[in-house]
Amino acid sequence: MKKIIFYEKPGCINNTKQKAILLAAGHQLEARNLLTEVWTPTKLRAFFGTKPVVEWFNYSAPQIKSGQIIPAQLDENTALKLMLSEPLLIRRPLIQVGNEFAVGFDLETINNWIGINSVDNSRDLETCPRGGKSLPNYC
Repeated sequence: MKKIIFYEKPGCINNTKQKAILLAAGHQLEARNLLTEVWTPTKLRAFFGTKPVVEWFNYSAPQIKSGQIIPAQLDENTALKLMLSEPLLIRRPLIQVGNEFAVGFDLETINNWIGINSVDNSRDLETCPRGGKSLPNYC
């Protein structure tokens, strides 16, 4: 059993499902509101690890859906500045276990990292059920 800090958007359908999976596996959750958390560039950057900048973003965010922000055109510093000013841009969930950090909820990755009861890779727990399928939509 792990103690997990889980940064979510309250009311997000997928975040609710993700938390239920973690709780069913016996983990302790401390859910925090990603949108009201006080972020610094260093604190936020830790969650992205070696992922490319394009994988840091919530493609359901209005600025991305409208084309105002194009993640593939951003460098790391610009991406962080944008996310600090508009937390809806941050891909969810952000997960912290001790001094280890992750973004997103890929079932196999989560299972290998902290363990969950079952891994059903046919379940998409990252694409927003309210968004279209033309882009990856991270609720």
